[in-house]
Amino acid sequence: MRLPCPICGERDRREFYYQGAAVALNRPAPDADADAWQDFVYLRENLPGDHQELWSHDAGCGAWLVVTRNTVTHAVLGAKLASEADR
Repeated sequence: MRLPCPICGERDRREFYYQGAAVALNRPAPDADADAWQDFVYLRENLPGDHQELWSHDAGCGAWLVVTRNTVTHAVLGAKLASEADR
């Protein structure tokens, strides 16, 4: 898979580090019980289709990117600097 870095251009995925979903998650309160934390960590929606992900370009310019990728086809539909992305 290749990711389009807005600064460096298209690069191999191995230059990047996946940081997770680029959307806010409903994190449990610090004093929540174990079941709430279990659900938060392991029971997330994994819907097919376009998904925004946060990646860092660790082996390149160091930029943080929001990458739009289709979870069914793995097609990368675009990327923006995280500082400029509408999340």
